[in-house]
Amino acid sequence: MSKRTDSPGLGSLASAALTAGSTLVVTGFAAVVGVLIAREFGPTDETDGFFAAYGVFIVVVLAAQAIRVSVLPSLARACSEGRLAGEMAGFAAAIAVVAVPLLVVTELAADPLADLLTGGGSEEAREAASDALRWMVPAAVAHLFAGLAASGLAALDDYATAALGYAAGSTAGLVLILARVEPDGIVSVAWGMAVNGAVALLVPLVGLAWRARSTRMPAAAMRPSGLSLTARLAAFAAGAALPIALQALYVVCVPFAGGGDTGTVGSLGFAYLGSSALVAVTASSLGLVSSVPLTRAGLGAAEAVRHVVSTSWLALAFVGGAAGLFAVAGADLVEAVLGDTYGGDLGVEIGELVVALSPWMVASIGVSVAFPLTFVADRTRGLPWIGLGAIALQVPLAWAGWEAFELTGLALALGTSTMGVLVAILAELGVLRPVLAGLARAAATLGALVLVAFVPPALVLGPVGAAAAGVALYVVLVAGLRPPGLRAAWRYLRALG
Repeated sequence: MSKRTDSPGLGSLASAALTAGSTLVVTGFAAVVGVLIAREFGPTDETDGFFAAYGVFIVVVLAAQAIRVSVLPSLARACSEGRLAGEMAGFAAAIAVVAVPLLVVTELAADPLADLLTGGGSEEAREAASDALRWMVPAAVAHLFAGLAASGLAALDDYATAALGYAAGSTAGLVLILARVEPDGIVSVAWGMAVNGAVALLVPLVGLAWRARSTRMPAAAMRPSGLSLTARLAAFAAGAALPIALQALYVVCVPFAGGGDTGTVGSLGFAYLGSSALVAVTASSLGLVSSVPLTRAGLGAAEAVRHVVSTSWLALAFVGGAAGLFAVAGADLVEAVLGDTYGGDLGVEIGELVVALSPWMVASIGVSVAFPLTFVADRTRGLPWIGLGAIALQVPLAWAGWEAFELTGLALALGTSTMGVLVAILAELGVLRPVLAGLARAAATLGALVLVAFVPPALVLGPVGAAAAGVALYVVLVAGLRPPGLRAAWRYLRALG
């Protein structure tokens, strides 16, 4: 297991397709769970308690995703040097140093933690949070180790096994929730999350064990080697700080939205989750699978520019079509997914918010692609400070945005602060001007195609007809015109492997 096979890998596009597919399943799992909770339980104290505990889960899972990105370059180098098993063992020990105390504290102090998370809320809320924590925290810890196992397989050019694990875990968790939600209530959702994490970890572990056995890897190879425990923990902190800060940008907006009418926070939340899913399935998948080949090939300024611009072109092509779809038929889409409660003006509001979040999606795509390069290029020291700066900037931006344009202003504030993060990362990599110029050309070109494709149908057809015609026309325009930047991006990503 310490050396990758000599057979060619799937290539970045095929690997990204597998990773995007598993991300889509995982995102779909979260979406279905959210819809199920909204339809089955509604806004109750029990639901509030559950979501209070869910915030802890989200923070740990964000750290797991960041760790997966941050360890990939080190594992790729270790694989080339024949010491992958020892490197993985060292990282596993570092994760255990954080995970074991977290599990112990959760089990022994679930009730006080629930009281803190719910702000001393009702007994029903505290009990729901306490029950959920005992299942959610182990689920999140499983994702920490699953991310490491997936990165080890990626260093061996195997993305399929981890993708299968994440998809199978989401499916198994959803099956359990649907089977038990009626008799057991909202705690069954936490059970499903625990099953999800366990399967997502078990599948890549089996894949690694099979590879170790097939290559007759000696047991001594599993001894931790390389960096010290302190150095590995510092690497984790650098990797997790920025993703958690980016999530905090949204959290800053929530209290402002809470000052509006009933349902305002929900509108912002659903629009943000939908937009985040679009970024995760496209740019995040491409950024993740490209770390290993870029580490092997070496990364200079020219390579970084080409990589960020090319990868962003492909992601923006998909996101542009989705934004156009929400612009003309957002209300119908929202009502179809979330139910009649979110129809009418509320559905229109959520659809408009997704469109208003388009600048945020453009910036987030750039961040998702550029962030892994900071680990490839070993430019990570400034990441925590970039995160802190973004949060400090977001507070006045969110206040000003809410005062001027309410929810739309919050969406624009998110876009502005995230663009600031992108600028800082690109400056850290030394590629600020050429990358911003390339992203501007891509956004302008694809934005023009979205307008040409969706505006005329929207003027003469109803929402559903305009959406269908707009999507079809957008695909025809992109495929027929084949913008030079998109053609170059396709050639680059096909060659990267």
